[in-house]
Amino acid sequence: MAQVRDQDASLGDAMRRTPIFASVPKADIRSFARSGRVRSFRQGTYVCHQGDPSDDIYFLVQGRVEVSSVSPTGTRVLHATIDEPQFLGELGIFGELPRSADLLTLDDCEIWASDGDRFLDFVTTQPAAARQVLAALARQVQEHQAFADDLLFLDLRGRVAKRLLQMGTSTLAELPADGTEIAPITHADLAALCGGSRENVSRILSDLQKRGLISRDGNRYSLQKVSALAKLAEL
Repeated sequence: MAQVRDQDASLGDAMRRTPIFASVPKADIRSFARSGRVRSFRQGTYVCHQGDPSDDIYFLVQGRVEVSSVSPTGTRVLHATIDEPQFLGELGIFGELPRSADLLTLDDCEIWASDGDRFLDFVTTQPAAARQVLAALARQVQEHQAFADDLLFLDLRGRVAKRLLQMGTSTLAELPADGTEIAPITHADLAALCGGSRENVSRILSDLQKRGLISRDGNRYSLQKVSALAKLAEL
């Protein structure tokens, strides 16, 4: 029993570190955490598929998850790689919409899941959480607009530089330090994030390495000259 209480407390504390639940009373979060259960997923397992009903809410406890979708032309588009504890799939629940993306485990993962309606009821009774959800929706709209602007006004080299910088910091208002290492990413996934072909992105990355702006170790990159990358990204 003590072990179960410790697990509930640990899970509740992890949820409280997310923006949505940051101002929600700790006891309420721990009570909500008990409404679901933690499941183990092997590497390479789909947690849900694009187009599925948004019946459940997920919380990544441990591991790494890829968020991606298939465009109308059949191209797979990478949206994000999640490697820190946070909620997954909440926007579909709020909008009563089908899943907009696949969730694929990149490592063995521990993922908490609960009924989506229960999550919706809980958030709507917590004013602080409801405000954070609205803020998250506003940020998503802003990010989509920023990506559209990048496609219009930045060339592919600039978009690659900007995406690399974004992977090294939580906000471009504070650029990462020289030498910052970013999460592993393949050329194909980076191309999807930048709206370009894998071949062109590979050539750009090779050129950035030759110029000493980045260094590479397998699929992991380090940002060596942040100011030069920022200039390419017109920041």
